[in-house]
Amino acid sequence: QLQASGGGLVQAGGSLRLSCAASGRTFSRYAMGWFRQAPGKEREFVACISGSGGTTLYADSVKGRLTVSRDNAKNTVYLQMNSLKPEDTAVYYCARSMVVVTTIRQYDYWGQGTQVTVSS
Repeated sequence: QLQASGGGLVQAGGSLRLSCAASGRTFSRYAMGWFRQAPGKEREFVACISGSGGTTLYADSVKGRLTVSRDNAKNTVYLQMNSLKPEDTAVYYCARSMVVVTTIRQYDYWGQGTQVTVSS
């Protein structure tokens, strides 16, 4: 089970940190990804991190502003979101994959989303 939290309402330029807690004892075997879906738009890749945490990938639109990290001892992956923009407004989802990829179909297990709203 994946449980995302940390969303909320923030002004442009502000920060939020999302968390995604996983149950089970195999968390470190999986890459973890963050995706988002804005109203009327398709779900899109945001960032992902390998099981060890040594490899990360980011969407161009978030590079330099969002940082993905994980704590395998706590079975948790994080998304630190800085310099937020109104266009970052979306429901954010965490998901797991066997590989470090940006492709949605490679993620087989999804958590519920958490809403992030950035006001201008």
